[in-house]
Amino acid sequence: MPDRFYVTTTIPYVNARPHLGFALELVQADVLARHRRQRGDEVRFLTGTDDNSLKNVLAAEAEGLPTQDLVDRNAAAFEALREPLALSFDDFIRTSRDPRHRSGVERLWRACAASGDLYRKHYEGLYCVGCEQFYTEAELRDGRCPEHDTAPQRVTERNWFFRLSRYQDRLHDLIESGRLRIEPAARRNEVLSFIAAGLDDFSVSRSQTRARGWGIPVPGDPDQVVYVWWDALGNYVTALDYAHHGPDYRRWWADSPRRVHLLGKGVVRFHAVYWPAMLLSAGEPLPTDILVHDYLTADGRKISKSTGVAVDPVDLVARFGTDPVRWWLLREVPRVGDADFTVEKLVDRANGDLADDLGNLVNRVVTMVHRYRAGRPPTGTGEPADAQRLTTASRQAPRLVAAALDAFDFRAATAAIWSVVEEANRFVEHVRPWQLSRAEGDGDLDAAANLDAALDVLVRACRALAELIGPFLPDTAGRIAAQCTPSAGRLPDPRPLFPKITASAR
Repeated sequence: MPDRFYVTTTIPYVNARPHLGFALELVQADVLARHRRQRGDEVRFLTGTDDNSLKNVLAAEAEGLPTQDLVDRNAAAFEALREPLALSFDDFIRTSRDPRHRSGVERLWRACAASGDLYRKHYEGLYCVGCEQFYTEAELRDGRCPEHDTAPQRVTERNWFFRLSRYQDRLHDLIESGRLRIEPAARRNEVLSFIAAGLDDFSVSRSQTRARGWGIPVPGDPDQVVYVWWDALGNYVTALDYAHHGPDYRRWWADSPRRVHLLGKGVVRFHAVYWPAMLLSAGEPLPTDILVHDYLTADGRKISKSTGVAVDPVDLVARFGTDPVRWWLLREVPRVGDADFTVEKLVDRANGDLADDLGNLVNRVVTMVHRYRAGRPPTGTGEPADAQRLTTASRQAPRLVAAALDAFDFRAATAAIWSVVEEANRFVEHVRPWQLSRAEGDGDLDAAANLDAALDVLVRACRALAELIGPFLPDTAGRIAAQCTPSAGRLPDPRPLFPKITASAR
């Protein structure tokens, strides 16, 4: 019986165009969604944009634009990543435009208020606009935000607060027991340490004046707007019509066995502490999995809109193609630790893996079927004894890929696939079909049978690779399957799968 699988990305601020760091998260979520669909599960994949941030207001002011105009322009650029990155998201929510969102945020607010978890309080603190977060002096690094390396603003206001402290023990128990799963373990331990140090109530509103009139008004208090993180975190359920507890909410949240959030390490606290506490207060189910990736860097500096270090994923795709970009993100980025991006690394990985290893394998196999069997792949030949390593790798790979993806380890998943590619190339060099063909021409019947068996094993291995690589490189998978699937008993004529690329490609 198929499972239901709800997977989400964070929703980024739209103060600037998208960069490669967010593309990483989109591609990771896309692989999980495609993999689950391939297994026969029912899947919903959500992404979107966080429109209601003060950062967006300040960016619009800097450009001399109305905030909504800047938000609309940049949000469209995020949504347009679907085609260049070959994304399969089912829903895209925009928090300033989507009618589902405001009504859902208002319901969540009222539910927490009904639990007695919202109260007003005068507050003075150090606020980082980049993080949209208050910091204590102890959390700063030399008086500066540890995430953005900027001096925070001192803010004095009377705001609404959420009783986070009330949920300290329950959160610790949920995470320690694994009922709220956080991967990798280092991030789980980080969250447990943060909770064990003691949770303070946090501000969940801002004055209309400081918010420049931008955001969702607090229900019953129009002089305040809902804190952007409270607003943004709600998107995971507001996109399911949480406001009315409609069928999508019941299907994909309340009754779904897997509710999976993907996010970067800089926002773990919001997703693994604040958000579950809000849901506990509202009496709603929690996410089941919080999967955390580290950062991409360029020349050792974090890729982000705030730092001004940006790598445009659309430009990369225009230069090198969708699958080389996806493959670098999936094959190079470790489960734990930052990954430094360079064009040269992308080019080397694409040429080495996709052109030399995989592309050459498929082209050789199809060419040999045409050269030695007039394009008609032999079938039912039995398994040659020397193909055991290849057939074992092909048989084990689906299980290894599934286990790696469940552990949020894309490197391990791609390595399992590549074990099949490597064994297939090794098998070609071992059996040397060209020598078998010459012996067959000399009348050696055993050589003819061995050639049939070798070609049969290799074609089946290529078809298995098309299936395995489908969630990772959907276009490549389709082209492999097309080349290795007979029409009227005959394979299509061989065509190069991947051209070599250069760092100067345009």
